[in-house]
Amino acid sequence: MPMLTKLAHAALLITAMTPFAATAEEFRVLMLNAAPDDAQHTNIFAPDILHISPGDTVTFVPTNTGHNTASKRGMIPEGAAPWNSPMDEEFSITLTEPGIYGYMCLPHYEMGMVGLIIVGDPSANIDAARGVRHPGTARAAFHDLFERLDDVQ
Repeated sequence: MPMLTKLAHAALLITAMTPFAATAEEFRVLMLNAAPDDAQHTNIFAPDILHISPGDTVTFVPTNTGHNTASKRGMIPEGAAPWNSPMDEEFSITLTEPGIYGYMCLPHYEMGMVGLIIVGDPSANIDAARGVRHPGTARAAFHDLFERLDDVQ
């Protein structure tokens, strides 16, 4: 068997043995101008709290125009790559580092369009994520998200 073929077979075997390969899931987060059941809640991510496992993929879907997704500095685990998606484009990211990922819509951040993704165990960076300061309504929105997170833990 040629060496290149042996290497390809080895790579497939390693990929098949990786825990992420067999169990990885995909999740969708909608970027909306208003909540479907409450027009008073404007500029939201749905869901705004998402629990996933390391290796899962999250796709942000611009259901309405004028939105993007970007990780919030200080609110992602050490070793995780930050992101900043283009406006009005579907964007997917696979998250592998356990912890809390805080994110926002850049144009609507100060208005409170924020969310949390919890990858596995949030203890890796929960204190650091809670300690990040936010302007405007984002402060209250993140406070509410952390309170809701505490209620389910």
